[in-house]
Amino acid sequence: MIRKRKTKNEKKKVTKLIVSGCIFGFFGLLVVGSVYIAILIQTLPSPEQFNVQRVSQSTKIYDRKGEVVLYEIHGEEKRTVVPFEQIPDVVKKATLAAEDADFYNQPAFDWKGILRALYANIRQGKTAQGGSTITQQLAKNVFLSPEKTITRKVKELILALELESKYSKEEIFYFYLNQIPYGSNAYGVEAATQSYFGKSVRDISLEEAAILAAMLKAPSYFSPWGSHTSDLLDRKNYVLDRMAELGFIEKQEAEKAKMREIKFSPPSLGSIKAPHFALMVKEYLVNKYGEELVNNGGLKVISTIDWDMQQMAETSVLEGSKNNEKIYGSRNAALVAEDPKTGQILALVGSRNYFDIKNDGNFNVATQGLRQPGSALKPFVYLTAFHEGYSPKTTIFDVSTEFDVRNTPETSYRPINFDGKTRGPVALENALAQSLNIPAVKLLYLAGINNSLKTLHDFGISTLRETWRYGLSLVLGGGEVKLVDLVNTYGTLSQEGVKHDQVIVLRVEDPEGNVLEKYSDNAKRVFDDTQSIRLVTKILSTPELRAPIFGNSLPLTVFDGYDVALKTGTSDDHKDAWTIGYTPSLVVGVWAGNNDNTAMIRQGSSILAAVPIWNSFLKEAIKKYDKEQFTKPEPVPYTAKPMMNGEYIWKPLVQGKTYPQIHSILYYVDKENPLGPRPENPQNDPQFQNWETAVINWAQVNIPESYTWNQPISGDVSFSDQHGTINKNELGQVVNEKTTITLLSPKNGEFLSSPFVIQANINAGKNKELRRVELSINDRLINGFDIEGTFYGYYYYFNTPLDPQNLLEIKVTDSSGSVTQSSFILYKK
Repeated sequence: MIRKRKTKNEKKKVTKLIVSGCIFGFFGLLVVGSVYIAILIQTLPSPEQFNVQRVSQSTKIYDRKGEVVLYEIHGEEKRTVVPFEQIPDVVKKATLAAEDADFYNQPAFDWKGILRALYANIRQGKTAQGGSTITQQLAKNVFLSPEKTITRKVKELILALELESKYSKEEIFYFYLNQIPYGSNAYGVEAATQSYFGKSVRDISLEEAAILAAMLKAPSYFSPWGSHTSDLLDRKNYVLDRMAELGFIEKQEAEKAKMREIKFSPPSLGSIKAPHFALMVKEYLVNKYGEELVNNGGLKVISTIDWDMQQMAETSVLEGSKNNEKIYGSRNAALVAEDPKTGQILALVGSRNYFDIKNDGNFNVATQGLRQPGSALKPFVYLTAFHEGYSPKTTIFDVSTEFDVRNTPETSYRPINFDGKTRGPVALENALAQSLNIPAVKLLYLAGINNSLKTLHDFGISTLRETWRYGLSLVLGGGEVKLVDLVNTYGTLSQEGVKHDQVIVLRVEDPEGNVLEKYSDNAKRVFDDTQSIRLVTKILSTPELRAPIFGNSLPLTVFDGYDVALKTGTSDDHKDAWTIGYTPSLVVGVWAGNNDNTAMIRQGSSILAAVPIWNSFLKEAIKKYDKEQFTKPEPVPYTAKPMMNGEYIWKPLVQGKTYPQIHSILYYVDKENPLGPRPENPQNDPQFQNWETAVINWAQVNIPESYTWNQPISGDVSFSDQHGTINKNELGQVVNEKTTITLLSPKNGEFLSSPFVIQANINAGKNKELRRVELSINDRLINGFDIEGTFYGYYYYFNTPLDPQNLLEIKVTDSSGSVTQSSFILYKK
C-alpha cells in the first residue's frame, strides 16, 4: 500500500494541536495547583497565632507487663521569652552558622536547598532530608506536624511566605530563638540554657552557644543527657569552625572554644525508671515516629523490660561497683540480660548511676561503649576450629612461642597466659575452660582470622569490621565490641546457631488503641553445625574444667540444678573486665571498668571484678526459670592423627623398632585441611619453625630422654585408623589389653606446695572405652567426673593444703567395668 505524504498545511495543523494541548495542559495544571493551594491555605492557621497551644497528651513507656511506668514523655513546654536585644550575639551567630547562614539575604525558602533535598530523597527512595530555612523551621515547629510528606512541605512553604510578608527578618529570628525546641521540653534559648547549663542565656559562653546550635538538628539525639554526647561535641566543633569560616569569630577563638571543658547540669527527667533503657526506647520512638508525636501524641509503649529483673540488675551493678571501687579502682559497671529465645532485652543498666554526670553516668556503656573484650571472644574461635575438624581432645602445646606472621622480627608477637605460666601439652577443652592465651592464639591461626570473624559477625557482633587492623591478638581482645552485641552473640550460642534480633519494644498504641507496632520475632539460623556449638557449650558449662582458673571463686559460677555456661574476659591492660553467661533461656553479660579508660588497680580481673556482679544478679534471676539442661553433644569420632586425638607423643613401630616423635601440631596438620593427610613439607608453613622449636625446647626440659627422639623414620609410615601409629604394611604399635594411666606431672616422691597441676594420659584398653576418672588424696575423693572415648588427657588444678606425706590416687573405670588405679606419693615442701 502506498502512503500519501502529508502536506505542509497538515503539518501545521498537527503542530498547532500539539502546542494547544501543551498550553491547555499547562493551564490545567496551573488551575488544579491553584485550587489545591487555595484549599490548603484555608486549612492553615494564621501566622499571628503564635500563642495558641495545641492539645497534647504524654507518651508513657511501660514495663513488659504494662504495669510500671518507666518514663512519661510529655510536651509541657518550659519557656521563658527573652527580648531579642538581650539575646547575646554569640547565640544568634552560632544559630545562623548551624542552621541558615544566608537567613538575612534570602527569601522565605531556599530553592537550591529544596532541590538538593529533593534529589537526595529521590536517591534514597524516601523523604529523609529537608532543606529548611529558619523561617520554614519556625512555621513547621509552631504550626505543623512533623510528618514528612509533600503536602506538609507545601504548607510549610506557604506559611513561610506569609510569615515573611507580615514580619521582618529580625522579628522572625526573635520568634525562632524563643520558640524552637531544644529537647527535654526546653523551648527557646533561655529555657535551654537554664536546663543544660544552669544559667541565663545572658551569661552564655561561646562554646555553650555552639552546643545549643548543634542540638537544633536533632534535639533528642544530641541531648547532653543522652548517649550521643561525643557526637554532640563533634557537631559543636563543626559549628565553631563554621562560625570562623563565616567571619563571625576568629579562627583562634574557635580553637580555644573547642578545647574548653563544658559542664552540663544534672539531668532533670522527673521520676524516670531504668533511665538508660527508657531513653533508648525514647530515641527509638523519635527516630521512627518523630519528636512531635512522641512528645505530644499520647502513645502507650509496652517495652521488653522485666521490672523485677531490672531492679535486681540495678542493685547488683550499684553494690558491685561500690565494692570494686574500694578494691580495684573500678568505678563503673554495666549489665544486660536477654531472653535468647526471642531477642527481648529483659534488663539493661548502662552505668552505675545515670545521674552521676561527674563520672559520665549518663553514657550508656551497654550500647554505646566500644571496649576491648579480652578473652570473651575465645569461644567463637574454638567453635570455628571445631567446625573445621578439631575437637575438645585435640592437644596444643602451651609453651612460650614466638608468632611471626609477616616474616619480620619487628612484628613478631609472643603472648603470655594470665598467670605468666605455661602448662605444656593441653587439650583444647582445658585451654578454653581455663582461658589460656597461648593455645588460643595458636588455634586462631589454625582456624583462620577471617573464618573466625565471620562466625562472630554471623552470631551478632556488629563491630570488628576493620579486618586489616586485626592480627592474632584478636582472640585476646584486640578489637572493640559493645556489651549489648556480646550478649546477643552468646544468645545465639545458647540457641544453637539461631540468632534472634534484639528488641526493646513489644507494642505501641495510639490514644484510640490503634496498634502502630507489635513485636514480631525476627529469627534466622546462622550456623548449621549444632554439634560444634554443643561441644563449646559443654566445655563452658562444666565446672570441673574451669575450676583451675576460678579457684575459690568457683562457687560463684555454679547454680544448683541449672546448666550454666560462662566465659570471662579481661583486657590486656586491665581496663575492662567481662563475664558473659547463659542458660537455654537466659543470657547475662556484665562489664566492669572506668568510663575514662583508666586501668583497674591490684590486678583487677574479670573473675574478681565482673563475676561477683554477674553472680549477684543471676542467682536471683535464675529462680524465675525452670531447671533446663543443655543438649549434650554426640561422641566425637576417633581420629588416628596424633595431636588431633590428644596423643602428643607419637610412637610408630617400624620393623619392630619404636621411633618416638614429639612435634607441634603443624607437623601433623595442614591447617587448610585439618583432617586430611599429614603435610609433606610442614616447614613450608610460616609458623612451623617457631612452633616446632618451642615444643622441642619444652621436651628437652620436661622429658629427659626426648633428646633421642624424632629420629628419621624409614619406610612408608602412616597413622592407624584405630590407635594412631602403624604403617601401611600393618607393622603397627602394640595396643595394651588393659587401660593404662601415665602420670606426667608431678613426679612420684616430689616435694611440693599447693597449688600445682596434676596431669596424666589415660588410654583405654583394647576394644574398650573410658567411662569415669576420679582423684583421691589420702583416701578422700576430691575430684571425679564422667569421660568418654579411648583417650583422655587428665588435668587438675590442685589447690588443697598438703599433709607432710600424701598418697594421691587416680582411678579410671572403663566400659567393661574394670577399674585401673595409679598411685603416687607427694611430700609437703
